[in-house]
Amino acid sequence: MSEQNQDMAERTYHDPLHGAITLRHREPAEALAIRLIDTAPFQRLRRVRQLGPAFLTFHGAESSRFTHSLGVLQLARRALTRLERLHPELAAHRGVLYAAALLHDVGHGPLSHTGEEMYGLRHEAWSGRLIREHPALREPLEQFAPGSAAAVADLLERGQHPCSAIKALVSSQLDCDRLDYLMRDSHSTGMTYGHLDLERLLAALTLAPDGSLALHPKGLMAVEHYLVVRNLMYRSVYNHRLNVVCNWLLRQVISQARQLGPTRVWADPVMARWLWQQQALSVDAYLANDDIRTGYHLMRWMEEGPEELAQPCRRLLERRLLKATDVSHLQASARLELLARARRWAEEQGLVAETCCGLQQRQSRGYHPYKGGLRLWDGRHLEALEQRSPLVQSLTQPVEMAWLIHPAEVAPKLRRMVKG
Repeated sequence: MSEQNQDMAERTYHDPLHGAITLRHREPAEALAIRLIDTAPFQRLRRVRQLGPAFLTFHGAESSRFTHSLGVLQLARRALTRLERLHPELAAHRGVLYAAALLHDVGHGPLSHTGEEMYGLRHEAWSGRLIREHPALREPLEQFAPGSAAAVADLLERGQHPCSAIKALVSSQLDCDRLDYLMRDSHSTGMTYGHLDLERLLAALTLAPDGSLALHPKGLMAVEHYLVVRNLMYRSVYNHRLNVVCNWLLRQVISQARQLGPTRVWADPVMARWLWQQQALSVDAYLANDDIRTGYHLMRWMEEGPEELAQPCRRLLERRLLKATDVSHLQASARLELLARARRWAEEQGLVAETCCGLQQRQSRGYHPYKGGLRLWDGRHLEALEQRSPLVQSLTQPVEMAWLIHPAEVAPKLRRMVKG
C-alpha cells in the first residue's frame, strides 16, 4: 500500500482490492478519518496480521489489520452513499459510521483472533476502551462532534446505536467488515472462492419500513453467493486443519508460560503484565504488544525456555507442525479415548504429551437467521431471507467439526484406529 499527499487537500491509499481510496480534508467526516489513521493506536495495526498464524499455511497471508480497516472504511463510504440517495437523513451519522468502520479492529491483540484465544480477551471490549480512554482517539472524535467517542465505543463494544441501519453496516450478517475480509483474505491466501458481486450487493441495499437495513430482491442471488462464499472460506481457510493446529499451539505456548511463572520464564515488563497481571493491563501496556513483541518472545522461549515451553515455540518457528486428524464422525467418548491413546503414545516417544496432543471441537453454520438476520424489501413485502431462499435455509444447519491434534510420530497408529 502506498500513500500520496496531493496539495495537502487529499490523501490517497492505493489498495489491492478497492483501488484508490481518496480521503479529502474538506469533507469533515473524511478529515476525521485522516486524523484517526495518523494516530499511534491505528498505526499499530500495521503490526498485527489480519489472519494471525495463517501465513504458515497460506504463504501469502501477510496482510495487516491496518489494510483491512481502510478497506472497511471504503466499503462503509460506498454503502452510505448508496443509502443516502434513498434516505438523505442518514448523512447525519456519517462521522460515527466512518470512525466505527475504521476503528472496529483497533482493539485487536497480537495475531488478531488467535491472540484473543491465546491471551483470553475480546477485541471489541478493548476497542471500546481505547476509544473512550486514549486521547489520540477520543479527542478527534469529540472535536468532530461532542459525544462521538461514546457513540463509536458503544457501537463497537455493545452493538448499540440509535440508527439500526448504521449499526448493521458495522455489525450484521452483511456488514462492511465481512465484505472486506472475505475478499481480502481470499486474495491474500490465493483462494478463488472470495469473489463477490460487490456492485450488486451494494446496489441492493435499502431500508425496511422500520428503518433497519434490508435488501431489494434484485440482489437475492448476489446475497446467496456471498453466503456460500463465506461458508467456503470458513471451511477452506479459517478452519483449515493446519490453521487449527497453529492456533492450538499458540494457546499452549501462552498457557505453559503462565503456568511456569515469572521465576522460570523470561518476559519483558510488557509481556509480564500480559501473562501474569492481565486484569491490571493499562491502555499503554495493551497497545505495546503486537505481532513483533509476541514473536520475539516466542524466539527467546524457544532458545532459553523450559522444554515444555520451548517445544511448541520450536514447532511454530521452524514450521514443524503437529498433525490433525478429522474425528468429526466419532462420538464424544471415542474422541476422548483416542486423545488418551495419543498422549500415551507421545510420552512413549519422549514427547511432552500436554503440549503436542489435544482435541479441538467447534460448531459452525453458514447463516444465523436470528443474529442480525437479513430481510428482503421490495417496497411492498418484507420477508426473512431464509424464507425466500432454500439455499440460505440449508446454510442455517449447524455443522460440527472435531480435530485430534497429535505429533507425526503417533499418526500411523492413530489413523489405523480411526479407520478401524
